[in-house]
Amino acid sequence: MLLLERTSQHQLVYGNEVIVFSVRRQPTRTVQRVAIHVEPDGRVLVDAPDTAPLVDVLEAVKKRSRWISHHLEAAKARLAHVLPREYVSGESLHYLGRRYRLRVVVNPDAKVEARMRGAFITVTVPEHDPEAIRAALDHWYRQRARELFAARIAAVAAPLRWVKHSPPTRLQFMTVQWGSCSPSGRITLNPLLVKAPRECIDYVLLHELCHLLHHNHSSKFYSVLDRHMPNWRVVKEKLDNMAEEMFRA
Repeated sequence: MLLLERTSQHQLVYGNEVIVFSVRRQPTRTVQRVAIHVEPDGRVLVDAPDTAPLVDVLEAVKKRSRWISHHLEAAKARLAHVLPREYVSGESLHYLGRRYRLRVVVNPDAKVEARMRGAFITVTVPEHDPEAIRAALDHWYRQRARELFAARIAAVAAPLRWVKHSPPTRLQFMTVQWGSCSPSGRITLNPLLVKAPRECIDYVLLHELCHLLHHNHSSKFYSVLDRHMPNWRVVKEKLDNMAEEMFRA
């Protein structure tokens, strides 16, 4: 029988600040301790064993209030300078960790398309419509991601003994996640990940492939991750630090 993860919402007061966090109960979690994460977008996630009393979980979060507050401030500072796109020529875009410039070409007789040309990603539209430009870019990123991810999954999975064949995958635009792995073994990847450097892409792919062996964030999971990418923490931090820019709409 499949044991599903359960999530509940809570909050605590730290000085003049209200910290909102989610507690995720993981029936398969073998590590009997509470793990606290502050995501790049400012979400606070608390992983706890299914058997841990709620009062103990809340007390553990309370003891880390100062640490959580510090990391929330850092997340807010990173988000403060990230402005919504206007989809005009000159705006900065990313692909495989490199910076490109958006060039918008208005041609009433042309079809909508996006192409990389030198240091520019050029979008051609019949009229200057931000939504049409965004849709063209999304389509372009999705096409690039489909080709690249297929090749990189094969390369990353090659030395993993538990991966007997390429797992089913799908692409889905997400606002705060790079990827996920379902209990049935299907991997979902965010096409926007193709904006990141290759090492960051490989880290996310390896992370999800490791979930095929351990569908949790237990010590066994991290042990496997350590074995196949010893520097994954450095790579993850690099990806986290650029997440706001990568997700920017």
